[in-house]
Amino acid sequence: MARSLRTGLPSGRSSRPAWRPGSPSARPASPRRAAILSVHTSPLDQPGTGDAGGMNVYVLETARRLAEAGVETEIFTRAVSSGLPPSVEVEPGVTVTHLRAGPLEELRKEDLPAQLCAFSSGLMRVEAGRPEGWFDVIHSHYWLSGHVGWLASERWDVPLVHTMHTMARVKNLDIAEGDNPEPQSRVIGEQQVVDQATRLVANTRDEALDLVTHYDADPSRIDVIHPGVDLDVFRPGDRLAARAKLGIAPDAVLLLFVGRIQPLKAPDVLLRAAARMIEFEPGLGDRLVIAVCGGPSGSGREHPFALAELAESLGIADIVRFEPPGTRATLAQWYRAADATVVPSHSESFGLVAVESQACGTPVIAADVGGLRTAVADGSTGLLIPGHSADTWGRALLRVTTGDREDWAGQARAHAQQFSWSTTARGLLDSYSLAIADHLRLPAAAGLR
Repeated sequence: MARSLRTGLPSGRSSRPAWRPGSPSARPASPRRAAILSVHTSPLDQPGTGDAGGMNVYVLETARRLAEAGVETEIFTRAVSSGLPPSVEVEPGVTVTHLRAGPLEELRKEDLPAQLCAFSSGLMRVEAGRPEGWFDVIHSHYWLSGHVGWLASERWDVPLVHTMHTMARVKNLDIAEGDNPEPQSRVIGEQQVVDQATRLVANTRDEALDLVTHYDADPSRIDVIHPGVDLDVFRPGDRLAARAKLGIAPDAVLLLFVGRIQPLKAPDVLLRAAARMIEFEPGLGDRLVIAVCGGPSGSGREHPFALAELAESLGIADIVRFEPPGTRATLAQWYRAADATVVPSHSESFGLVAVESQACGTPVIAADVGGLRTAVADGSTGLLIPGHSADTWGRALLRVTTGDREDWAGQARAHAQQFSWSTTARGLLDSYSLAIADHLRLPAAAGLR
C-alpha cells in the first residue's frame, strides 16, 4: 500500500478519527490533557538569546490555543534558578512546571543528556501524584525532550507526538564557518526518537522529507503542520512613527536581523553584504543602517563580541546597531520600521521571524533553505537567496532600495495571514487524535494488550 504525508496546510483541516465504543481503553479520541516537554529551554524565557528562540514561541503559543480549544496543557521544563516557583499558571489551562535536574543554572545543550535521567525522575514523581490516566498524550519538542517522552510514553501507556525543530543530519549538511558539527551522539538520539514516536510533527513539507530521507521515518506517521504568527501583535503600522520611536532617520535604509547571534543564523552574512552594498553604491553609506536584535547563543557564546569586531574590520561599525532581545511589541516596531528583514540562516526548520516580519507588512530577504521556502513567497513577498556569498547578498539587498520593496511589502501581510496559531493548534489536535487512535490500535495488533 502506498504511503503519503499528511499535509495539514493552513487552509484545511483533516477530520479526526471517530471514537469507537467498546475500544480497549477508556481514553477519549480527543485529548483532555497534554504533557508538553521542553527540557532544554523554558517557554517563559526571552526569545533571541541563549537557547531561547522560535521553539519557545511555538510551545507557548500552541499551548495557549490548545487551552482555548479545551485541552489543558502542562509544560515541563528544567529549573535553572532557585528563584523559580515549582509551577507557574500562565493562564487558565496552561501551566509551566519546573523540574529539578542538575545544577540550578543554565547548562549547555551538550551537557544536558547527562541530566535526562534526573528530569525523567522528576516527571515521573509529578505524574505519580495525579489520578491514573491524567495525561492523554505527550508532545515532546527537540530530541532531548523526545528521550524523556519516550520513557514517559511507555510508563504512562499514552502516545508520544514529537517535533524535532532542528535535525543534526540536516544541520551538518551546511555548517557555518567557525561552527561545530553536531555530534554523532545526537544523530543516534534523534534516530531513536523518530523510531519510537507514535507520530511526528514537521513544520513544513521540506522538513517531513528530511525526516524520511535522513532518518527513514514512516511518511504515514508524519503530520505537516505549519507554525503560526500572532496576527494581532504583528500587524502593519505607521512606519515613520516606528522609526521615530526607535531613533531611525525617516530616509534611512534599515535592514533588520532578528534572532540568536550564532554562526548557524549567519548574521555575519548581512554585515558582509552591507559592506558590499556600500562598495556597489558609495552614496548609500550615509543612509544605510543595520540593526541586529538578539543575543549570543550556541557557539556564538564563545566569542560574544565577534560580530562587533567583524563590523569594525569591515569599516561599517558606525552603521551597525546592536539591540538586546525585546518584547513582542518592541519587536513589531522594529519590523514596521525596517525596509526589509534579513534571514541568512544556514538551516531553518521554519523561520518564525520571516512570518512575523511579513505580518507587519515588511518584506524578507532570506536564505533558500529549509522552512524558509515555505515562510517566504519568493519574488512576491521578498527573495530567497541561494548560498551565502557576500556579493550575491549585497546585490539582492540593493533591490530593497528600488520599487521592488514596495511591491513585496504590498503582498507580505496577505501571505502571513495564511499562518495562525489557532490553525496550528487545530492541526496538533488532529495529530494528537490520530496518535491516540494509533496507540490503541498498534499495541493490540502486536499482542501486547
